[in-house]
Amino acid sequence: MVGRERDGEVAGGRGAHLSVAGLRARGWTVGMVRRLLGEPDLVVDHPSFRAVRTRLYRVERVEVVERSEEFRTLAATAARRSAAARAAALRGRREVLARIAAVPIDVPRLDPRRLAALAGVDGSEERGAAARLQVDHLWHHLWRYDALLSGSRGRVGRRAAESLLARRVLAAIAEAYPHLAQECARRLSASGRAVGASPRSGGRQRNWGAVGPRGPNDR
Repeated sequence: MVGRERDGEVAGGRGAHLSVAGLRARGWTVGMVRRLLGEPDLVVDHPSFRAVRTRLYRVERVEVVERSEEFRTLAATAARRSAAARAAALRGRREVLARIAAVPIDVPRLDPRRLAALAGVDGSEERGAAARLQVDHLWHHLWRYDALLSGSRGRVGRRAAESLLARRVLAAIAEAYPHLAQECARRLSASGRAVGASPRSGGRQRNWGAVGPRGPNDR
């Protein structure tokens, strides 16, 4: 019987085995596994998902292959490609952030009463709820700035770009409409989910970074 996996290595009655995840941690790629190891030595049910089968490779066989010249050559090539991909992603992240930081954010200047009407404020809302609706309306009017996120890939780079864009947009809204500055500051200082649209705002939901979770009164 095969025991539970730890750090990609599985111990059991048939000796120690490595999963594909364990091999990747040792510098293997999927292509290298297919080329150098071929068929797995053992296939078992996943401990948590019975529909998933886990391929296992004997540690002794893996270690023999890892001492070969072919493995060392392939591993070095894979490492160089991985480093080049990381460097390219970092350059892209910097370029996107620089583009977001440089572009002017053009907020439409409306009469406060006109803005309130467009945002669906009917006078029955408390002051904070009315401000949230108006910020939502302006936020969605500025959706075109999403194009600035083009080129940001990966969780870290995308989140950084979304966060910077959200902060710049909210700061521009606060400057254009001082009576909404407190709501913008609330969103800027909070952390958690991205700001979305209030159901009554009729706006298109965006996902421009973690600038504040919506509270129970954001309705």
